[in-house]
Amino acid sequence: MTFEIRKVTVLGTGVLGSQIAFQTALHGFDVTAYDIDEDALTAARDRFAKLAATYRDEVPGAADGTADKTASSIELSCDLAHAVADADLVIEAVPEVVSIKQDIFKRLSELAPERAIFVTNTGHLLPSELKDFTGRPDKFLALHFANEIRERNTAEVMGTPETDPAVYRAVVDFAAAIGMEPIELHKEKAGFLLNSMFIPFTNAALGLAVDGYAEPEMIDKTWRIGTRASMGPFQLLDIIGFNSAYNALSSGNEDEQRFAAWLKENYIDKGKLGVATGEGFYRYPANNTTEA
Repeated sequence: MTFEIRKVTVLGTGVLGSQIAFQTALHGFDVTAYDIDEDALTAARDRFAKLAATYRDEVPGAADGTADKTASSIELSCDLAHAVADADLVIEAVPEVVSIKQDIFKRLSELAPERAIFVTNTGHLLPSELKDFTGRPDKFLALHFANEIRERNTAEVMGTPETDPAVYRAVVDFAAAIGMEPIELHKEKAGFLLNSMFIPFTNAALGLAVDGYAEPEMIDKTWRIGTRASMGPFQLLDIIGFNSAYNALSSGNEDEQRFAAWLKENYIDKGKLGVATGEGFYRYPANNTTEA
């Protein structure tokens, strides 16, 4: 059986969901972006406008009006039934909370057409934790994007033992069609490839800061000099955004929960969420707070 993907619905228009929707629309797919209410959709329109400006400035070939046309081409909806009524592929990019994801897939199972493939953008959960809520475990798998996908264009593809191989291949082909580099995993792994390496790295950095060994700036400086990397762990966390990091840490081990509490008290509760808000571990010029 072959699967043709032309109509794509993205659930969640936050920092990463908006990027996925924009990147998909840029490559010629019909895209609908869903979020819970009109306020969220208003914020989404602003994100798409900022993404268009970023693509005009940074992406070859996007300065000819293509980026603006892309932003205006994305249909926005807070009606889930309408958003998925004709979808070939539904990409879930809601908060990294298992109960929220399970609930959205349970609702989707009753609303989306039978042909539709469901993917989750989770970077931490196993798709097996969600598959029984989808009503179509053979058409369900994970497709994990990294933040700033126009530059960090990995798309990790991970199925469950029940995923139809033809569905898996269709999602790999889709990822390539929207300019991603498909990263194929042979079996389920919590954290996929990228986060399996990245999380121990950032946890080590957080432990050094939380326990008072050094300031984030000094930890980053040490990493940059010692490895010749362009960014340190706290600079990368600023890009990812603190809400995502907090949600992941909160469901972890005792040390990770301690890191989450520190992040919340010292940054999140003060409105410092990273690049998206203009301040996290570092401050950013107003014109850099594009959430892109």
